[in-house]
Amino acid sequence: MTIYHQGTARAVRKLPMSKAEREARIQLAACYRIFNHLGWVEMIFNHITLRVPGPEKLFLINPFGLHYSEITASSLILIDLEGNPQRETRWPVNRAGFVIHSTLHGAIAEVNCVMHTHTTTGMAVACLKEGLSPTNFYAAQLQGGVAYHDFEGITVEDDERRRLVASVGSKRALILRNHGLLAWGASLPEAFLTLWTLQRACDVQIASSSAGDLNPIRPEVFAQTVRESGPGEKRTCEDVFAAMQRIVDAKDPSYRV
Repeated sequence: MTIYHQGTARAVRKLPMSKAEREARIQLAACYRIFNHLGWVEMIFNHITLRVPGPEKLFLINPFGLHYSEITASSLILIDLEGNPQRETRWPVNRAGFVIHSTLHGAIAEVNCVMHTHTTTGMAVACLKEGLSPTNFYAAQLQGGVAYHDFEGITVEDDERRRLVASVGSKRALILRNHGLLAWGASLPEAFLTLWTLQRACDVQIASSSAGDLNPIRPEVFAQTVRESGPGEKRTCEDVFAAMQRIVDAKDPSYRV
């Protein structure tokens, strides 16, 4: 298995850090700490990526080898779509994370943030033949908005890229069958609330399905539920993320360095 991605052989640029990049670093580092707070961690695996504003498609990714609780703004690695670090770093980039995230960043213009998790209930739903069941409050909010991608093994092969993009289409939530959950957004808060909603839907589905027969939601209710849901509201997304960031700031603001 190819664990590390080193990029192509080229000189690392002497790239000054803009104010926009610094702000993106702090926001993304906060998100890693929020994931850790929520228990959305898988040792040193999985990734959250965030594009840095600017003319080039450059995005930040976690250094492979650090736990989410150790991520800081300065430790994040800035890479291009080919996986080339833009500054010197002693940490490698995980190949599987690079392939999934760079594919979406490169292929869909609106993608500025991508999140991928291996939570227990998320993976459990991903292993179910029927996938996400539209039988709870959170799943109803995502009705018609969840895509599926078949498992092809560890995501390190370049030829899977086009199939991944085709599977995603225009949907912002993705269930990687037999694998895990993924969400993307035009901003980090938007991606976060989409993933949080998908994760809660999975949590409730696994809990309720073990308790008895599920009560179906009337089909005519879905349109109103989707229209009024939080993931579609920019202000709601920003307020939710800000509230979570205040929690991690109160616990440990060291991610900001």
